Amino acid sequence: MAEGEEEVNYASVVFKAGNNPPPAAKRGEETVYGEVKVQNETKNEDSAGRRRFQHLACCLGILCVLLLGGIIGVCVYLAPLFNESDSNRFKEVSTLLANNTKLSLENANLTRDIQNLTDQLDNLTEAYNLSESNNKNLSAGVQVLTTRNEELETEKKNLTQQIQNLTTKWNELIISRAQWSIDSYCLAYDDDKCKPCQKGWKHTEPSCYAYNDAEYPDKKTWEEAQKDCRGKNSDLAVARDSVEKEAIKTNSLGSNGFWIGLRVEDGQWKWVDGSDLTESSWIADPDPAEGLCAVFGKDKWVSVSCGEKRQWICQKKALSV
Repeated sequence: MAEGEEEVNYASVVFKAGNNPPPAAKRGEETVYGEVKVQNETKNEDSAGRRRFQHLACCLGILCVLLLGGIIGVCVYLAPLFNESDSNRFKEVSTLLANNTKLSLENANLTRDIQNLTDQLDNLTEAYNLSESNNKNLSAGVQVLTTRNEELETEKKNLTQQIQNLTTKWNELIISRAQWSIDSYCLAYDDDKCKPCQKGWKHTEPSCYAYNDAEYPDKKTWEEAQKDCRGKNSDLAVARDSVEKEAIKTNSLGSNGFWIGLRVEDGQWKWVDGSDLTESSWIADPDPAEGLCAVFGKDKWVSVSCGEKRQWICQKKALSV
């Protein structure tokens, strides 16, 4: 405050004079005085504001010191509690982190298991679809087989019925044939005695022979002659040994030759009963060529084309009486 008073006294002392100044000078002095007075008043106001600011800053400083002390005291007081809480919190965080890591691993394992199960499910679905397709195909196949089985059952019944009918007809034929045999071998003769051969057949033990000495146009090819013999319950003549050969020769008529049951099959001379010709010397030009059949002449056998027209000899077993 003394410094302020010195500034004010300095400003008041500067401008007083002993002589009377001219009016202009007086006005100048008054102006200067007024300006100094204003500056002095401004300085006074600044000093007062500065003092108030200093008081306020002092109070704020004291308040900050007190607040800082209170905070330090509270921290000192609560530090043990915070340390214990932080320790527990750290343990909890560590436990949670461990659990989180474990759960992450388990989650990864579960994700892998889910993917494996998904793949297995896809495979099972594909296998199931394939099985369903196969099942449908099998069902269709079973249906076809069932239908075919029913058809076969029906066909079996029809065949069984046909067999029964044929058996009946066969029995009837046997009876009829027996009666026919009686008529042919027994009643056909004037003496009413049964003969080993039918009427019109010549007997040379153990066979009966029918010499069909037909003339043109009734002569036949080898196949036609065999068919005619079959119609008479016989075959073209077969000479299994020299006795049968001599019997055929003895009863042969004419010189044009008769078909006998000998022809070339698969490069070999065979009889109609399937046996091979054992005496190749019995036939002239024995070289077997396809399409050749044997003709029995008066003195020899010769091979000719099976398509020629010839007479023929039928042979069947004689009846035992």
